[in-house]
Amino acid sequence: MRTLMLHFALLISSILIAQTTVNGTLIDNNNHPITGANVYLNGTYDGGTSNEQGEFSFSTEAMGPQTLTVSSMSYETKTIVADVSSFKNLQIKLQENMEGLDTVVISAGTFEASDNSKVSVLKPLDVVTTASALGDFVGALQTLPGTSTVSEDGRLFVRGGDADETQIFIDGIRVFTPYSPTPNNVPTRGRYSPFLFDGITFSTGGYSAEYGNALSSVLLLNTIDEPDQEKTEIGVMSVGGRLGHTEKWSRSSLSANLTYFNLAAYDVLFPDRNDWKKPYQNAQGEAVFRQKFNTGLLKIYAAFDSSNFELVQEDINVAEGVRFKLNNRNLYTNASYQGTLGNSWSVLSGLSYTVANTDLRVMDDLINDEENSAHLKLKLKKRFNSRFKLSFGVEQFVTNFDEAFTSESFADKYGYTSNISAAFAESDIIFSKNLAMKVGVRADHYSLSKQLKLAPRFSLAYKTSKNSQLSLAYGQFFQNASAALLKFANQLETQNTKHYILNYQYVNDGRLFRAELYRKDYNKLVKFETSAEAFANDYNNDGDGYAQGLDLFLRDNKSIKNMEYWLSYSYLDTERDYRDFPTSAQPNFANTHNFSAVTRYWINDWKSQVGLAYTYASGRPYTNPNTNSFLSEKTKSYNSVSLNWAYLVSPQKILYLSVNNILGFKNVNGYQYANTPNANGTFSRRS
Repeated sequence: MRTLMLHFALLISSILIAQTTVNGTLIDNNNHPITGANVYLNGTYDGGTSNEQGEFSFSTEAMGPQTLTVSSMSYETKTIVADVSSFKNLQIKLQENMEGLDTVVISAGTFEASDNSKVSVLKPLDVVTTASALGDFVGALQTLPGTSTVSEDGRLFVRGGDADETQIFIDGIRVFTPYSPTPNNVPTRGRYSPFLFDGITFSTGGYSAEYGNALSSVLLLNTIDEPDQEKTEIGVMSVGGRLGHTEKWSRSSLSANLTYFNLAAYDVLFPDRNDWKKPYQNAQGEAVFRQKFNTGLLKIYAAFDSSNFELVQEDINVAEGVRFKLNNRNLYTNASYQGTLGNSWSVLSGLSYTVANTDLRVMDDLINDEENSAHLKLKLKKRFNSRFKLSFGVEQFVTNFDEAFTSESFADKYGYTSNISAAFAESDIIFSKNLAMKVGVRADHYSLSKQLKLAPRFSLAYKTSKNSQLSLAYGQFFQNASAALLKFANQLETQNTKHYILNYQYVNDGRLFRAELYRKDYNKLVKFETSAEAFANDYNNDGDGYAQGLDLFLRDNKSIKNMEYWLSYSYLDTERDYRDFPTSAQPNFANTHNFSAVTRYWINDWKSQVGLAYTYASGRPYTNPNTNSFLSEKTKSYNSVSLNWAYLVSPQKILYLSVNNILGFKNVNGYQYANTPNANGTFSRRS
């Protein structure tokens, strides 16, 4: 019996000796105690929680080298690796976590349209419920400040820049031919359905070093990562229809849709001055396949587009009119992978390929254009902590463009092959919840001009109060000339701009206000002699210009029950000397003043949403050959009121009706003048 008692006593003594006390105090950067933080040894059940004085204490049987982890929701997690015997009377300082909702956000030049964004200017659903947008994401973005109203074109004209100066990306990968071709003075539409996208970032300037070959703007479209449910969508329109379906499996999903337009009935009901020999027809199809892996997501996106028409357009210089016939076929596909690599590394990689073919007949001239383009991209990102992130990557753009031209007396071929190799690096630095900075640089090598261009980018944001902040942005941007120029002049240098932006933003309880001042300086713009691109021209890069202005935006979905609205206003002062301009002048696509008002009101008793959109734009410049001045006169102001109505038939069925320019404003986008004066010595014109 004595022996058993002795062994038991020795065992108790051994346990007591093996116990080690871990204790200390947690403080923040201001030496204030941190309450409620978890402190524990990795791989054990031993740990504790800090009290109101920031103190913690617990016992452990662990011995030797151990990892002590300290975590708190509002602070960066901290680990200490040492012998457990040294974890006594510790004083641990935790860094504040900078990824909270109250942290400053760099916003200069950027509009976020996403359900997941901290500060969302638009929602994805806004694209299909804005009265004037007609289901086109470009139409919805034209209600934001910084865009000019060029209603006969339909593309994005941003802050004094031509439409070619805006580039579009899907899931981070370049889209080379984003618009469907249309006749002259008939607005185009984006090729891609808004129903497949859940995030839009519209940068009107000062954008990230990740994106290049764009002088004015970048539009980023992100496809849906994970559809919420299996569904079939049917859309019936007065000029066509749409059918879409989404199928889900355990780790993958597929969304696809088909759209068809035929304007034959529209041409009968609303005749214009065109003699349509064959009405405009367009067929589009899209599909997104998604595959989840343990550490990432693979997306494969494909879209095809086919359109054709034939018409005779009135022309003041051609009595019988000008015959146009067009057949266009476009295929775009991309694959992207985004995932984690471990140790706070992430990767984005992808590639895209475009095949675009256009057969065009203008009078007796036949033109066949064929473009094959590809984009390859690899981007790595390292998150060191919530205060510092670094990203860098490489990419390659390849374009081969061929044109065959045939007339009654002449035939020739034109084209070019362009390779752009690029590398970029960028860091996000958050000094505190009130101050953040983004610094980056981009290097592009252009094979046609044999130039290497370095483009620095810089943004700074400071939180002036709980709900407001100021942002600054600066950047240099380079871009190749358009295909219409490069096919005749492969040696052209890259064009460039510098952006300067000052932004103020206020966000509070469903209300958002933005004010932004900007300045853009253009250099190396392309000049030539004739009004249109031609083989015989002498091309050079002697052009320049500037654009400066003020953009204002207000969105409110709280002040009036069941109603939301946004107002946007842009003031633009711009001149440029390019193309065949004899002197610097405001280009004919630029409006000095642009204003949009969009509102939607939900009527519960009617299960309906009624929307209204009003657009105003001051007149655009044109040249009157009866005067001696260039682009000195302006068209009358543009006005349009659009209405829409959405009726909720059932949770899965919506009846939607939209009417543009319901008041029938007679808007004039410009004038065509006769090439020779009449008997009175004046040049006749038509609108």
